[in-house]
Amino acid sequence: MKKMLIALTIALSSAVVMANNANLQKQLEKMGATNVKVSESALPNFKTAVTDQGVLQISNDGRFVIQGTVFELKDGKAVDITNKALLAELDSLKNEMIIYPAKNEKHVITVFMDITCHYCHLLHQKMQEYNDLGITIRYLAFPRGGMDTQTAKQMEAIWTAEDKAFALNEAEEGRLPKQIKTPNIVKKHYELGLKFGVNGTPNIVTKEGEIIPGFVEPKELAKMLAR
Repeated sequence: MKKMLIALTIALSSAVVMANNANLQKQLEKMGATNVKVSESALPNFKTAVTDQGVLQISNDGRFVIQGTVFELKDGKAVDITNKALLAELDSLKNEMIIYPAKNEKHVITVFMDITCHYCHLLHQKMQEYNDLGITIRYLAFPRGGMDTQTAKQMEAIWTAEDKAFALNEAEEGRLPKQIKTPNIVKKHYELGLKFGVNGTPNIVTKEGEIIPGFVEPKELAKMLAR
């Protein structure tokens, strides 16, 4: 009987949470937010809502909404919990990433990249150095010109190739795909990049959700990630 009461309490609590999340979702949708996903927040008495318009913090009673970067102070450091809320969405795309793993992995970073970007090309040329330093690099596509460009269609062909890493290596050597495809996977990557605030490439996302814009030399990046 005791186990049944505990199970019933947990079930009822879960139902209440789902109902509250649904109400908050409806409220945000009335404001014009789309693709709303409500989850727990590091802020007391608030929930985090990831939307197409960015990350919001909404109070449990639906009275207050915070838009913009929110930092949590931990061990003398300011941790960006806004980008942290997007990490689950980023990791859900793991199977769509082009990954260059380090054998002695110490750090994992995700890079929004564009095959026409000079500094992305420079980063890719130094891939072995990053890997030798224990840095695994995961690529997501971010065609800077948007979805209506030849680049976006070429990147879709690369990201849907049977051997994605080979296709990307070929493109980085100037041998671009002969067939192009309508952006689908690339569109998802691009939209996620916009949520992170990406407006250029390369843009590096750490496992903590910190954004490091631009190209960083391998040794310098290793130092930054070890802090």
